[in-house]
Amino acid sequence: DPENRLAMLEEFESDFEKALNFSGENSNLKFLAETIIKHNLDPKSFTDLISAFKQDVTKKSYSTFSEILDYCSRSANPVGRILLALFKITDEQAKIYSDKVCTALQLTNFYQDTNIDFEKGRNYYPQDEISLFKITQNMFELKENNPNIKALVKHNVERTQLLFDEGKKLLNYLNGRFKIEIKWTIAGGEKILEKIRKNDYDVFSARPKLSKLDFVFLLVKNIF
Repeated sequence: DPENRLAMLEEFESDFEKALNFSGENSNLKFLAETIIKHNLDPKSFTDLISAFKQDVTKKSYSTFSEILDYCSRSANPVGRILLALFKITDEQAKIYSDKVCTALQLTNFYQDTNIDFEKGRNYYPQDEISLFKITQNMFELKENNPNIKALVKHNVERTQLLFDEGKKLLNYLNGRFKIEIKWTIAGGEKILEKIRKNDYDVFSARPKLSKLDFVFLLVKNIF
């Protein structure tokens, strides 16, 4: 239940902060703290993630796209920044491009899981845009790909693609296997958006996902 989940997350955060101060009993978090210090990682990236986890417990909808971007800045972007730090990439512009990629991946996952999230009482489409496209709660409940919902999904998919397009400039700052893996990850996200487009923006009848063949094709395409 929400109260227990929040209590456990608060305890986890407290244990993490203790580990950063060389105290506490959690050996795993002590190892993590040592890694953070060794690689000069920003502890805020980790506390931001915990903050997003806590928000997930209580917040089920978002008034504006800006609110969703704020959530992504804590639920997704820290992962990219941690990876950049581990690979000693400190350029501020690279971090900005990384944020765009991570946010785009998070948004893609939202649209991919529209039906799953709705069943859990969550909706990651901004409420003001839901109103703009004249969508009612009943329309979501019916799970029909009517013109209103189609237009809403298309709007969000196109906006996310623009984030990928801009964020791909991150690849100019990477090299080797790391570059290949990030390129492959971006391509995977874009493939999900492509599947949503090909399915006429219907996110209810079937969950768009990558097949084994998709993974192989994307891997080969992004290596050579």
